[in-house]
Amino acid sequence: MRPKVSNVAIDCTDMDAMIAFWGGLLAMKVTDRDEDWTDLEPIGEGGPLLSFQFVPEGKQAKNRIHFDLEVPDIHAAGERARELGATAHGEPMGDDPDRPFQVWLDPQGNEFCFVTA
Repeated sequence: MRPKVSNVAIDCTDMDAMIAFWGGLLAMKVTDRDEDWTDLEPIGEGGPLLSFQFVPEGKQAKNRIHFDLEVPDIHAAGERARELGATAHGEPMGDDPDRPFQVWLDPQGNEFCFVTA
């Protein structure tokens, strides 16, 4: 039996900020919400829901899992992310100058990367 990933859940202390950021960045709408849990639309057709779970404690260390978001232009994507509340975590990097990537932090300090195709 092969398990199916039903949700990718992100713990957060400010659910409104995370919904506004990730919903805005990925153009995804809220599908279900209560006091401690919110689901956005599935990640891709048939994919898992992107979910947020309220927790009282803040982030303690580097993520052990993160999103790589493929975009045509990491600089333009970074500007949009900054408008939504993200912070760049260093400069663009990569071994191939035609395929740079850049690490960013969402409003709660979770790492994600913009990568080129």
